Parts: sequence; structure tokens; C-alpha cells
Amino acid sequence: MSYSLKTKRALLAVLCALIICISFATTAAYADEREIYLGGFAAGFVLNTKTVEVVGLCDVLSESGVSSPARDCGIMAGDVIESINGAEVDEADDLNRALDEQCKYYEIVVRRGDETLTVRAVPVLDRASRSRKLGMLVKDSVNGIGTVTFVDKTRNMIASLGHPVTDRSKNIMQINGGAIYTCAIYGVKKGMRGNPGELKGSIESNYMIGAASQNGACGIFGRVSEELDTSELKKIKTANIGEAEMGKATIYSTVTENRTEEYDISIIKVDAFNKDNRNFVIRVDDRELIELSGGIVQGMSGSPIVQNGKLIGAVTHVFVNDPTRGYGIAIDKMLNSY
Repeated sequence: MSYSLKTKRALLAVLCALIICISFATTAAYADEREIYLGGFAAGFVLNTKTVEVVGLCDVLSESGVSSPARDCGIMAGDVIESINGAEVDEADDLNRALDEQCKYYEIVVRRGDETLTVRAVPVLDRASRSRKLGMLVKDSVNGIGTVTFVDKTRNMIASLGHPVTDRSKNIMQINGGAIYTCAIYGVKKGMRGNPGELKGSIESNYMIGAASQNGACGIFGRVSEELDTSELKKIKTANIGEAEMGKATIYSTVTENRTEEYDISIIKVDAFNKDNRNFVIRVDDRELIELSGGIVQGMSGSPIVQNGKLIGAVTHVFVNDPTRGYGIAIDKMLNSY
């Protein structure tokens, strides 16, 4: 088959354009590679939520006896207080300020699952504190233990978990700030088939390492505290998910004695486009880690995954029926989500 000179020139132009596009795509894919500090150490999280949840009902002792106005009007544990007398309730102090106002009764809007209810309550005057009470216990914060994935001093960012903190309905919790503290790990409940294990630790609230600002699909992010000493942390380069491959890798995690250790794993699946950010399926191969914890346990979420000397992702979930296996998120997802 022969081509005219004009056709050959056109084909040559297309070929050049393709070469340029491929070159540009390759450059763009690795443009985000950077050097950051490797995590793997445990952290305690105290997050201020944008909701006020009823966690229990109690009796109030007043001059006229014992009663619980919240229980009497139908409020239940698990309800979320949306508003009181038309004013939005975003924190416990909003509720207290509303009760300080002189009203004949209080109209309270609560959310119960997917249902919204309006109830009327008449608070009673607590005999001891001389303040109005509804007889309910509420919370406007959540706390827990996880693992820091990396610290990026250039962007003043600390990243952890690799997955969001959710409410009872599995919705991502909206937060209004919070704090990230050091955490002392003192034990581990070993994971078994059908019964996930967990790290046991205490939050050291006197040593804040970050100010939480975002709870999103790719984890908890915040600003690095000046108190965080990075002198002992390892510097590492990040890798695009295109560099990840099935085969040997390691994770860094703190499971015992507050020492961050490196453990052997295998990546058995890579899925760059998974919509749930389950970009890796991993298997724990390290006999020491399996002996200590059974594999992956709650609290290890955020443990960095390293392959070929680069940070490629973080552990996010464990398989309920096989604690030696779990999921991981690609590090590009975390880097690009903040």
C-alpha cells in the first residue's frame, strides 16, 4: 500500500502529536511526587461535630420532685437536636443558651434516622444548680484512635486514617475543628475471623500534634502543631498509583510498646479507579504482626504502605472474615483531597 506525500505528512503530524501527548501525560502523572515525613505512629482524635446527639436520658431533681422532661416529650437516645425555639443547635452550648431564655415551653426539632420530629418540652429547675434542665445527656464531639499516614511540613499538613469518621447511618460526620494528640498504645485485642481486633490506647491530651480541620472521604486532615517533633521521622518520596504493582510491600504501624515498626505485606490487587477509594487489596505476611494482632485491627487505619522505597498508600479497612487481609487507599487520593 502506498501513500501520497500529503498523506505521509499528515500521518507524521499525527504521530508527533501523539508523542507529545504521551510525554505530557507521563509528566503530569508524576508531577505530584514530593518528599514528606512518613507516619506510622498512633494518634488520638477529638473532633468537634456540627451536631448535638442525645446519648442518654436522666432524671432531674427539682423542688417538686424527680422528672425527665426530655423522656416525657418522647426524646430518645440517638436523636440529634436540630433546633430549639427556631434557633439552630450546632453545639451543646447552643442548647444551654436556649434554656437560659424565659419561655413557657420549648419547641425542639430532632432528627431520628431519616425522620424529623417536633416535640414540646417544659424544662424543670434543677434544685442543686438552679438552672433549667431537660433531663438528657448530649455530646457534640467524638474521639478515637488511629494512625498518622504522613506529615507534610511544606503544606503544613498532617494526614491520617485514610477513610472518614462516620455517624450511625454511615454518613461522613461534618466537623467543626478538633485536635490530634499523641496516643500511648498499651495493648491490642487480637483480631479473629468474624471478630475484628483493636488497638488499646490512651489519648495524651497534653501533647497536641495537629489541629483537625477536615474529615473527608480520604481521612482526617489538619494543620501541623509546632509541638510535633519530626526530627526522628523518616523522609520519603510519594509515588503515583501508576507506580504501584502487585507483589511485596511493607506497612508502618505502632502495635506495641509505642514503637513504630515495619511489617511485611503483599499487594494482591491494584484498582486505581475504585469509587470507594479501595485502591489496594493487601495481605499481611509478617509472622510477628500476625502473632501480635492477628493481622489488621481497628486503630491501624492510616498505617502507611511503602513499596520500592516510596509511599504509595495507607491501610483503611480489614476483611471481617480474614484479619490478615484488608484494603488500602492510594496516597495520591489523600494528597489531592486536602
